[in-house]
Amino acid sequence: MKLKYIALVLLCCLTIDNITAQKAKTDDQDVEMIRKIYDEALGKGESYQMLEFLTKQIGARLAGSPGAAAAVDWSKETMEGFEFDNVFLQEVMVPHWVRGQKEIGKIVNSKMGSVEVNVVALGNSVGSGPNGVAGKIVEVQNFDELAALGETGIKGKIVFFNRRMDPTLIETFEAYGGAGNQRGAGPSEAAKYGAIGVVVRSLTNALDDHPHTGSTNYTPNLYKLPAVAISTNDADKLSRMLKDDSELEFYFETHSQMLPDKLSHNVVGELKGSSKADEYIVVGGHLDSWDLSQGAHDDGTGCVQSIEVLRILKAIGYKPKRTLRAVMFMNEENGLRGGRKYAELAAENKEKHIAAMESDRGGFKPLGFTFTAEDKQVERIKGWAPLFVPYQIYKFDTGGGGADISPLATQGVPMIGFYPDPQRYFDYHHTAIDTFDKVSRRELELGAATMAALTYLIDKYGL
Repeated sequence: MKLKYIALVLLCCLTIDNITAQKAKTDDQDVEMIRKIYDEALGKGESYQMLEFLTKQIGARLAGSPGAAAAVDWSKETMEGFEFDNVFLQEVMVPHWVRGQKEIGKIVNSKMGSVEVNVVALGNSVGSGPNGVAGKIVEVQNFDELAALGETGIKGKIVFFNRRMDPTLIETFEAYGGAGNQRGAGPSEAAKYGAIGVVVRSLTNALDDHPHTGSTNYTPNLYKLPAVAISTNDADKLSRMLKDDSELEFYFETHSQMLPDKLSHNVVGELKGSSKADEYIVVGGHLDSWDLSQGAHDDGTGCVQSIEVLRILKAIGYKPKRTLRAVMFMNEENGLRGGRKYAELAAENKEKHIAAMESDRGGFKPLGFTFTAEDKQVERIKGWAPLFVPYQIYKFDTGGGGADISPLATQGVPMIGFYPDPQRYFDYHHTAIDTFDKVSRRELELGAATMAALTYLIDKYGL
């Protein structure tokens, strides 16, 4: 009996030793593979060259525009050039909004006469036409103040929403969200009280002369007011002048209009899985950009990083178990039609997505990831965090994803948001200065490698 007990103890010890040795071997394999991923991205990376062509040769890519169509062709040709296993298009009808000729904005008062200011039409907004919009202006911080003034204080006037992004919030996307409803819903809220136009403070903490566009969304059955964003410097100027002269007037002229929907496409590249090809891991960014600039950080960087994830894994000889997809989504900026179409087709084709990752926070220094997933899935991802420490990647937090992948959430797909340093993103977001020269090659390549490393781990171990 005693001998049997000793034998059992020895067997257990050997089993534990074997498990420990296997785990160490697996961890060593992961360390080696992730090192290869970073070496490829930093030594032989293609993301910066891709971004240069996309931004400087194609440029602005608003949905429905010739630039967007050129970007679709470029994406398909680029992924075919990297010899991905499959590259295809998904048809999607997109809104076709055009800005028209350059906007005009002026403050008019008795002391200084006419003072020109920097304004741009909000995306999807109706135009004023050649006669413009002119009238007294009333400043509010939020919808409660608007309601308190009511029709008596608002009717026949231009409403000036001047709420700042909260500068005390370290998470700049939280600050953006806290100020965003004045742009998204402000024109319709002002229309309820008889306003004739809307001016919105640009959504940024930077103090400069560059107005930030972005979508507004009209409430059905309400009058559509012309609406513009004003630069932060000019917003402060307008606010100061209003305090000195309550009879101040404002004039703006825009020529934007919404045309009939146009046919466009998502672009999808694949590396086919070896043993679980019917399971999909998606990495993506949105191919469209606003019309004011090259759309470098928003979201050219996310697109090229997503393509680079597949290119890196193919280049180092990795054979994925599952099918990996790089998706260039169309129309995130003013409709989200591409993301919705992708999810619709995924459901229709009964595709099993085990994870979706999006890069849409710029190409800055990578800090980590955010997740919206089941607790056990989040814990698994957090368990890989030590593998990223050598690359100064430390953020593994819940609460994240991306706009384009969000329609997949109803299918139970774990959402992952690539998280770069957020402090400078809103300096450029939706402006004319979101250009190629604002992107660091080193930071862009580090981001692509970080995304590729997590994609590798999800593919190897699943969630």
